[in-house]
Amino acid sequence: MAVSTEIWRSWRGPGAAVRRQMAGATEGRALAYLMAACFLIFIAQWPRLSREAYLMPEVPLEARLGAALLGWVFIAPLFFYGLAALSHLVAKAFGGQGTWLGARLALFWTLLALSPVFLLQGLVAGFIGPSPALTATGVVLTLGFFVHWLLAMAEVEGIGPG
Repeated sequence: MAVSTEIWRSWRGPGAAVRRQMAGATEGRALAYLMAACFLIFIAQWPRLSREAYLMPEVPLEARLGAALLGWVFIAPLFFYGLAALSHLVAKAFGGQGTWLGARLALFWTLLALSPVFLLQGLVAGFIGPSPALTATGVVLTLGFFVHWLLAMAEVEGIGPG
């Protein structure tokens, strides 16, 4: 199944989507999801960075893009690997029976599934700027992330009803 279709299906049932992802889970697939998500989040920053460079030309756009590239494509994946490990340890403390790979896949798939909202937030930040619309997209992004991630973690760790 296409990743874009699976992302759409993930919004209707995050637990079921991560269950389907776990069926063929490999470390390579998890890493591909993470890198794709981080790259899309990096791209989502472009409109905002362009706006900031226009409004504050002391720091050129190229410098801003370079910093965002370093942060999202090279540093953020390391952070997310650590966060996935920490989430697995917390789940184990609450009776989780999953694997390290499952915890990574739950987090990395959540990031990829939310990439359309990251892209929308980037567009709002770049074209509208600070506004209630940006706040609203931020709230949707934050709530969507935590709901997707918690449901995915409950599925891969075997916690919850069923």
